[in-house]
Amino acid sequence: MNSNISSFLGSFKGDIARPNRFDVTINAPIPLLPYIATSRNLTFRCESAQLPSRTFATTDQKFGANPIEKHAYQSNYNESEMTFIVSDNMSEKIFFDAWMEYINPTISFDFNYRNDYISTLQVNQYSVDNKLTYSVNLIDAFPVSVNQLDLDWSNEGHHKLAVVFAYRYWQNNSIQALGSSLLQAGISSVLNNTGGLTGLTANGINAITNNF
Repeated sequence: MNSNISSFLGSFKGDIARPNRFDVTINAPIPLLPYIATSRNLTFRCESAQLPSRTFATTDQKFGANPIEKHAYQSNYNESEMTFIVSDNMSEKIFFDAWMEYINPTISFDFNYRNDYISTLQVNQYSVDNKLTYSVNLIDAFPVSVNQLDLDWSNEGHHKLAVVFAYRYWQNNSIQALGSSLLQAGISSVLNNTGGLTGLTANGINAITNNF
């Protein structure tokens, strides 16, 4: 028991990650370049965000008398919501209104091409001594919901604008993740060229992958 307690305490020699040590980068799509100053300021106005999730859709398969097995067949990426503090000149609201308007102009209600309004969003996590510890890019992102701002004479607070983004997938920007991706690409190439690997070779590759 004492050894378990010592091991537990030893695992906390470093600090713990804090949810308030983050920032985001919102890159304005090319058609919104007139609003680039506002998009850059959103880094300092983002009050809340999420490091994104990833889940697998699975299907059940049964082989003979064996128990049912789940097999993954599709990655699912949930939408991401961010909340922004709104300036007195309402520039943040104006920016996202313009983005939504470009996606679907109210003069015609014809949607523009997706490649013209998507962008890359970056979410960064920092340590307590302000070192970058984790970073992800939301690829091909765009707003799908710009929520309302409530007006109330009895409220002396400030406006907070919630924006929901859809994106195609997210990418881990760390060196370890990049190395793992390159290794997996090499493994896939070998598998495609040879039709498979021996159990010994496959186990060796898995051991290398786990060390990234």
